[in-house]
Amino acid sequence: MTDEKIARINELYHKSKSEGLTPDEKIEQAKLRQEYIQAIRADLQSTLDNVSVLNPDGTVTELKKKHEK
Repeated sequence: MTDEKIARINELYHKSKSEGLTPDEKIEQAKLRQEYIQAIRADLQSTLDNVSVLNPDGTVTELKKKHEK
């Protein structure tokens, strides 16, 4: 997600609080928010795919492999 899109999300939010949004702006806001949520989920999944857990018995379990089971 680009900084311009995040700035636009914030701009639409502030406009909605001050003067309201047009129907087209509401659609744009919903679309941008959905893109933002998808980007956050993808980033989180990527992070979790690279996390390993050290078990009490000394073995290491990769979360990606555990999730695939």
